This record gives sequence, C-alpha cells and structure tokens, in this order.
Amino acid sequence: MGTPDFIRDIRASAGHQLLFLPGVSAVVFDDRGRVLLGRRADTGMWAIVGGIVEPGEQPAACAVREVYEETGVHCEVERVVLVQTLRKPVVYPNGDQCQFLDVSFRCRAVGGEARVNDEESTEVGWFELDALPEMKRFSHFRIEQALKDEPTWFDPSHQS
Repeated sequence: MGTPDFIRDIRASAGHQLLFLPGVSAVVFDDRGRVLLGRRADTGMWAIVGGIVEPGEQPAACAVREVYEETGVHCEVERVVLVQTLRKPVVYPNGDQCQFLDVSFRCRAVGGEARVNDEESTEVGWFELDALPEMKRFSHFRIEQALKDEPTWFDPSHQS
C-alpha cells in the first residue's frame, strides 16, 4: 500500500518535519520452520514484513494485515518479540523524516501462498534459517529474538 492516507494528510500541513510513528514488524514462520521475507522495492534488500499502524488499529492486527497485503500469506500472531524506538530517523528521498516505534511479533503462517501481493516488494519467499539472504541487522535481530523462548526484549540502554 505504501504511505497510508493519514500520513499524506499530516504531511500536507506538516511538510517534511520529523514524525514519530508506530510501526510493526512480523517474523513469520511456516510449519517447516522457514521464515517469510520480502525483497523491498525501495531498497532492493530482503527484510521481514513491516508497516505503519493505522489510527485505531491494534498493533497485532496491523502485523497480520501487513503480512497479507505484502505477501499473500495469512498468519496468526503468537507473541510480542520486542519493543524498540529506532535510534535513527529515516529520511526519505523526498525529504520526509520519520522515526518509528517498532513492535515486533512472532507469527505463524496459517494459509495463503507466498507471492508478491503489492508494490512494496519485488520478490517474496520462504527461507531456511541457515540460508538467509543478505539483510540489514534490523531483520536479523528480530528473527534471532523470535527464535528465543524468552520474555519480550526491550532496549537495555534506555532503562533507568
């Protein structure tokens, strides 16, 4: 879907100034233990699925929606993996600036077929954990956390 309409409306009056936005990421596993990834159309990099929470939408529902919209896979949320404000704002080519609060979820595929389902990805596929493509640390860390049987991870550098 790209940029949600509510963000376009905000940008009409806010211009390029920094927006702090809620986002989600979904680490989706199938029944064979493979992880679902998409090659991003904007960067060309493989990544886990993510997106922006719409006003009034629950974060877990957003993760399920984003996974289906981007990959055609139906999933269920199993648990929260981590909660983190990303350290660096993202500056888009048009000058828009955003900083994201990311809530990452471990999810289980329950149906559908992995395919490119919108304009945000150029490829979509299931990957064995020992054969992951090149990705940013963001995705690797979330996959690592989703594999652990531990409580939700919070960034320890910002705890008082």
